[in-house]
Amino acid sequence: MDSLFQSIEDWLKEVLISGIMDNLSGAFDSVNQQVGQITANVSTSPASFLPSVYALIRNISENVILPVAGIILTFIACYELIQLVISHNNLANIETWIFWKWVFKTFVAVCLISNTFDITMAVFDVGQWVVQRSGSIISGSTAIDDSTLATMRSTLETLGPGTLLGIFLQSFIVQIGIHILSIAIFVIINGRMIEIYLYTSMAPIPFATFGNKDQSMMGQNYLRSLFALAFQGFLIMICVGIYAVLITRVAFTSDITGSLWSVMGYTVLLAFTLFKTGTLAKSILHAH
Repeated sequence: MDSLFQSIEDWLKEVLISGIMDNLSGAFDSVNQQVGQITANVSTSPASFLPSVYALIRNISENVILPVAGIILTFIACYELIQLVISHNNLANIETWIFWKWVFKTFVAVCLISNTFDITMAVFDVGQWVVQRSGSIISGSTAIDDSTLATMRSTLETLGPGTLLGIFLQSFIVQIGIHILSIAIFVIINGRMIEIYLYTSMAPIPFATFGNKDQSMMGQNYLRSLFALAFQGFLIMICVGIYAVLITRVAFTSDITGSLWSVMGYTVLLAFTLFKTGTLAKSILHAH
């Protein structure tokens, strides 16, 4: 009779251990995949991330937004000329050099809106270089690998059925939570690139305002926002580096339950900090 109960207990333990391992291996694979793709995604230029979308955005911007920017530039150029003329003793003292100044400023403004996409891509090329350089320095692994799972299984085999049942229920909850967080990480990383495409689609209009001191605040703030988006990738890399350090502190050797919730907590922390990187980058560069 004792051998029968022992066989049932061993069978139940094996079922629970297999269920726990299935829950956690699927959850860890999901978060490892999303975190592993962060470096590749944030270090990719907008032109290379989705080439077809980039071509569409550029085509719309150059054929729809650029003519509107030209109208705005014409208005600003006329307004600037009037200001230059009346600023010299209210038309009583006109100097010819002011017209050359106006021609030069208008020429620069036309060059800016004519090369808007080259300028914006140059900004993101700088950000891409920074991200790639930081990625080579932040080299810590963020993956929960097979050796970790093997260590966990060895620990689970020493536990009783009652404890294993509790861990199984918790692992199921953790699995659902980590899958949700993986989706959140995917949305944050890819949403940044969509935001970049939206910003660049309207680029000619703020660039058209650089020709006038009073109106150039729009263009200056837009340029700061571009740099904020570019350097948001650097802040994302910092978050991944911190996550890599934290996740290596988790050891599934004794307290399985605590380790599970530690992984869950660190993943929540990663998703939250990734979400805050956009606001933080704009705050640092005073973009709004």
